[in-house]
Amino acid sequence: MSIKVEDYYPRETFNKMKAFADQHETPFVVIDTAIISQAYDDLRAGFDFAKVYYAVKANPAVEIIELLKDKGSSFDIASIYELDKVMSCGVGPERISYGNTIKKARDVRYFYEKGVRLFATDSEADLRNIAKAAPGSKIYVRILTEGSTSADWPLSRKFGCQTDMAMDLLILAKQLGLVPYGISFHVGSQQRDIDVWDAAIAKVKVIFERLKEEDGIVLQMINMGGGFPANYITRTNSLETYAEEIIRFLKDDFGDELPEIILEPGRSLIANAGILVSEVVLVARKSRTAVERWVYTDVGKFSGLIETMDEAIKFPIWTEKKGEMEEVVIAGPTCDSADIMYEHYKYGLPLNLASGDRLYWLSTGAYTTSYSAVEFNGFPPLKSFYL
Repeated sequence: MSIKVEDYYPRETFNKMKAFADQHETPFVVIDTAIISQAYDDLRAGFDFAKVYYAVKANPAVEIIELLKDKGSSFDIASIYELDKVMSCGVGPERISYGNTIKKARDVRYFYEKGVRLFATDSEADLRNIAKAAPGSKIYVRILTEGSTSADWPLSRKFGCQTDMAMDLLILAKQLGLVPYGISFHVGSQQRDIDVWDAAIAKVKVIFERLKEEDGIVLQMINMGGGFPANYITRTNSLETYAEEIIRFLKDDFGDELPEIILEPGRSLIANAGILVSEVVLVARKSRTAVERWVYTDVGKFSGLIETMDEAIKFPIWTEKKGEMEEVVIAGPTCDSADIMYEHYKYGLPLNLASGDRLYWLSTGAYTTSYSAVEFNGFPPLKSFYL
């Protein structure tokens, strides 16, 4: 398998990023913010009626927060620490949603005291905490959706509740003095099957209708989460195609008078903007007759590549070395046997690859720095640079 840079970046863009990378010691991620800016514009063009809440967990860099703030984005926040960082960049509470359904009561109070009034929930215990700590706030309930088999990074089971419970929670929210505002779902990150949005939106439509007819509750918002794709080895449809199909699904169920629509992109905005640069530490075989080589790099699961767990996300890997290719196992530098990125999915790398050569992991702007361990085996967090 030979990766062509031109399939992922304009050659001029890649050359600029590589020239910068050549001046720094590995491992690190270099991110071109111009790519993020264009991705945001493309998403807004595709969904011109929707509000964008950037999922800060994808990459919480101040450079990215300030860029998206200036472009008019709102922000999906998962913790008080993200909240402090985003608000320190000048983002007002009216542009913030507390999207984590698992939260301490005192953290809810902290958000409320900072002025945030939009909260996600999926359980009665959490809802009652919100009612006490953030009275009068707007509530949206996250529902369970299918799509785990077609998403490269599924987000099912831990978050969300069944349809009947979602309705019960919204009724209870009204009784507790909260505002039952809407429904959210997430079809899974790097979702390749666009049709799963159709099923999710149909579920939401049922909830909207039943609450209105049976309980007089008029919901106003659908939060469709993220799931839009980045440019990895397994290719997907274009964002334009995603937008056309999802808008068709929305209009089939809700007509031309759509409720407020929120999108929570993370990966699709920033993944393509990053290149993770690593160095080959060793190339070895396990026996004299072993067919496979093991390529050990100075970056691994614990330093930014956790999404290679179960080989879920398959990053394009490029090297300057040329020549005959051979299948390899790719592993990280730590003293942990789990630190193997690719063993079953066979990457091909040049036979003449050697210690000291660089590997360029493309489309790594999302969930690399934010997943990097603080000091596992003493390795420092993954460095990042923003152009």
